[in-house]
Amino acid sequence: MAEEDSLELEETAEEPQKSKKRLFIFGGIGLALILVIGGLLWFFLSGDETATTADEAVVQEEPAEKKEAFYVAMPRPFLFNVPDAKRSRLVEIKVQLMVRGSDDNVLTKKHIPLIEDALLTTFSGAEVQKLSTQAGKDELRQRALLNVQNTLQPVTGRTVVEKVLFTGFVMQ
Repeated sequence: MAEEDSLELEETAEEPQKSKKRLFIFGGIGLALILVIGGLLWFFLSGDETATTADEAVVQEEPAEKKEAFYVAMPRPFLFNVPDAKRSRLVEIKVQLMVRGSDDNVLTKKHIPLIEDALLTTFSGAEVQKLSTQAGKDELRQRALLNVQNTLQPVTGRTVVEKVLFTGFVMQ
């Protein structure tokens, strides 16, 4: 019986050592799994943030041609006199401005008095001979666009108006 008791004592002494070994092994495997899963999550989540930031930058830097076009009509036509050798001529021009995107649309409407001043300054320097030809009208339109863009640039910080469109042109 004494031998049986000593055998039982020896077996029970080995069991706690085996369970401690198993605990360390499973604990190590569990810790390794947590580290691997955490590393993968960090990799994918940080990759998504980078992709989102890049996508947002692409959206913000979207070319003007891809944004929706808006047309801002000047509230009243421009009436001005153009001196000629024989007599003075009266000219009436109706103008709309083409802008891209709703932000530029709002900015343009906000600065209409400034735009009207720039356009009137440009139109008052016109000559009858040039306004009589299509090339002269195109040149006036181009000068008007440059003058409006140069006037708005310091105020808004960017080129807002893409085109100046003549929707009505009468010279008497």
